[in-house]
Amino acid sequence: MKRNNSTGLYLRGGTYWMRFTHNGIYYRRSTETSDRKIAAQIIETIKAQITLGQYVPAEETGPENEYTFAELVTKHDEWAAPRHKAWKESGKCMSNHLSICLGEILVRDFTARHVEQFQSAEIARGKSPAYINRQVTLLKSMFTKAVDWDMCGEDVLRKVRKAKALKGVVNRLRYLSQDECRTLIDKCESHLKPIVSMALNTGMRKGEILSLKWDNVDLKHGFILLDRTKNDERREIPINNTLRDVLQGLTRRLDIPYVFYDQSNGKPFGDIKKSFKTALKNAKIYDFHFHDLRHTFSSQMIMAGVDITTVSRLLGHKSLKMTLRYSHLSPAHNVEAVRKMDAFFAEKKAKLAQI
Repeated sequence: MKRNNSTGLYLRGGTYWMRFTHNGIYYRRSTETSDRKIAAQIIETIKAQITLGQYVPAEETGPENEYTFAELVTKHDEWAAPRHKAWKESGKCMSNHLSICLGEILVRDFTARHVEQFQSAEIARGKSPAYINRQVTLLKSMFTKAVDWDMCGEDVLRKVRKAKALKGVVNRLRYLSQDECRTLIDKCESHLKPIVSMALNTGMRKGEILSLKWDNVDLKHGFILLDRTKNDERREIPINNTLRDVLQGLTRRLDIPYVFYDQSNGKPFGDIKKSFKTALKNAKIYDFHFHDLRHTFSSQMIMAGVDITTVSRLLGHKSLKMTLRYSHLSPAHNVEAVRKMDAFFAEKKAKLAQI
């Protein structure tokens, strides 16, 4: 006999509904009352019947609709699209792949085994552990919403969560030296050069740069104000002299609000992958992506002695943990911190000598 392992009450339209699992099947039915005490008594009675093996589901308490995972993906996409800035760029593609691989499986039938089989298939496709882990994280978040949307019970979510992340993930940290930065800028085409310069001098994300408008640039006071960021938080970025020269050298049109735009049609650049790839090839820089310019900004700041908290704030990281990956790049800073103890003990020693 399988015990009930997922019960609960929730209010909908002024009436309490109950949800519970019986023999591995998820049920949802109305208690037909707006009185919570009465509703609680009803569900307690059903729990007791299940425990004693006496519960027989009535026809009107039939199992929850048999949603497929593809239906969950569609519903999740509708929910995520207006809430996550980068959904169309990365999340949508990943969710589509999950739907293709797992779409026919019923949501209520999912177990850790399905997730692990998906991991194995992705490994066979040559995907990296880090990428596979991101896919599984998305899948698990979908099932969290599935419970909220009454598409399955919490017992299914617990099974899915039992699938462990793959090990051997290496946090990639690729950045350029100062000489490489100068070489790369020299090899950029005219439209790309100011974009790369801004990335290297601000640590801004590619999407933030390509969508930047002149209304958000204050050359007089020397800062860029980002209203819409990946973390939905306003971020103020100082403009240094190098970037000021770059911005002042740009052609600004009153009929175009964007800082960077295609002069042939007046529209902002959709993407710059091809020209950036060409610049890297001409500069003989390999294994490098545009996002690594953000790593370069962070790394050079840390190596210049800027404290980790300030770098984290400039990057717009919600957690300092995300910025700590750069901390090992500042050995001189650590040495200086330890040397401060020399001064402390030297002062103590001098005072003792005077006694």
